[in-house]
Amino acid sequence: MPGLLGKKIGMTSVFSAEGRNLPCTVIEVGPCVVTQVKTSEKDGYKAIQLGFKEKKEKHTTKPEAGHFKKAGVAPQRYLAEFKNFENEYKLGDVITVDLLNETQFVDVVGTSKGKGFQGVVKRHGFSGVGEITHGQSDRQRKPGSIGACSYPAKVFKGTRMGGQMGNVRVTVQNLEVIKVLTEQNLLIVKGSVPGAKNSILLIEI
Repeated sequence: MPGLLGKKIGMTSVFSAEGRNLPCTVIEVGPCVVTQVKTSEKDGYKAIQLGFKEKKEKHTTKPEAGHFKKAGVAPQRYLAEFKNFENEYKLGDVITVDLLNETQFVDVVGTSKGKGFQGVVKRHGFSGVGEITHGQSDRQRKPGSIGACSYPAKVFKGTRMGGQMGNVRVTVQNLEVIKVLTEQNLLIVKGSVPGAKNSILLIEI
């Protein structure tokens, strides 16, 4: 689906026409530059690659530098590919947040905050095991029994246990677009989006 690259600025609140206080996220969207155009004849599918945020040439590898030189654009820090754009674009074209002016809802893709290794209470919402009696006064936040007895005598795959939490790709669908500030390249959507401040997001239409 078509979309743009952006950066999470932070959260704020906006009053609706009915006087309700809506929690919102502010996203800096674009401007994005077209760095590659893929066609059905050459690549087997149609898509465009967009770049976001320029970077210094000394921080660019030789293969990347050749790629950007072919497109006739400055080196870009972040790249992403999108399909199904209605308009035809060519190398070097700049796409701004204007693309979202008539859009009512968007999907936002980002990487969630990493929480490190967490137990079952925080990771899966377990309530903890029993009361502090019968010799288990130090195990309120443990998962309890995780398997059966002699049959099947194993722990099933997928059993919820402690482990790495966060730092995964998350998609939040159907976020309502509250306002598009064209001059500042800002998009305000209702609700929260994954990731910390200044993290990179994909905004899909």
